[in-house]
Amino acid sequence: MTSTTAVLVSAAALGTTAVGGAFLAFSSFVMPALGRLPAREAVVAMQAVNVTAVSTIFMMTLFGSGALCLVTGWRAVVGWGTPAASWLLAGSAAYLIGVIGVTVAASVPRNDRLAALDPASAPAAAIWADYLSRWTAWNHVRTVAGLLSGAAFLVASGARAL
Repeated sequence: MTSTTAVLVSAAALGTTAVGGAFLAFSSFVMPALGRLPAREAVVAMQAVNVTAVSTIFMMTLFGSGALCLVTGWRAVVGWGTPAASWLLAGSAAYLIGVIGVTVAASVPRNDRLAALDPASAPAAAIWADYLSRWTAWNHVRTVAGLLSGAAFLVASGARAL
């Protein structure tokens, strides 16, 4: 593996694992804690979380890791047949599909619908219950994908020459 590729793979491993860890926190204790609150309070809290999640540091980590996955995935295709190539491609695909894809297709639309919800409205409790269940299920996918991506990059970093 060239030194440039090694740096890219290390950065991708760090970024994808950090994002997977953030999602793990939500799956393991943030969403269960919100699920214990009355629906109105939970909606208000999650609306606030969703606003603050769009921070520079998190967006740079989330989408910067996606950019690194595009580069490492391209390096895998160009260097196909080398020991690290399949791991690089697997790590890139896991993150791009399981984290970025799920975020865009499943998480953001649900967050947008929740943002428009009046927490005091009559249907808020039912909408929150559905949101809690479905958003968390998709977040489990993002968690596993981010952590598997990081693990694949770590395996790739130990492989011989790309």
